[in-house]
Amino acid sequence: MPSVKAGAPGPLTAGSPVRLQFAQKAFIEAHGRLLLVRKSADDPFHPGRWEVPGGRLEVEDDLDLDDHVRREVWEEVGLKIDPGPPFHLWQWFMPDRGARARNARIRVVATARRCRPLSLDADLGNQEPGDHLAECAWVPLAEVAGYALIPSLRPVMRAYLSRSG
Repeated sequence: MPSVKAGAPGPLTAGSPVRLQFAQKAFIEAHGRLLLVRKSADDPFHPGRWEVPGGRLEVEDDLDLDDHVRREVWEEVGLKIDPGPPFHLWQWFMPDRGARARNARIRVVATARRCRPLSLDADLGNQEPGDHLAECAWVPLAEVAGYALIPSLRPVMRAYLSRSG
């Protein structure tokens, strides 16, 4: 691969504009079960797939990273949590449908965090319309690998389960 001069567009940005966003995912475990959420049939990216609660940082509104992950979990599944340390960092790309430029993309850099639940009655009553969630479930750790996870979450889930066993 040819080298890139400092300040010049690299191979990922030369062809189309890329916006950067940050996300956090909460791995909430209680009594040997992990909380998963299933995307609704109208989700534009992963209909019917499973993941863990979390979402992208709202730069203007989230006071700090703990506040951010607490807000996301509360909005998506109605739980209060105690955010723990990050255990995995990864990224994915998605189309930037709000951009004017054709083929514009968003690079999402994400961290996974172990979080302790302060309540256990999860429900979807607080979710935002853009969350596209159909259900949530406390899944036994031994069964999580059998769920149809969103593709970018699979290696993160393997990392989580390898440390939980």
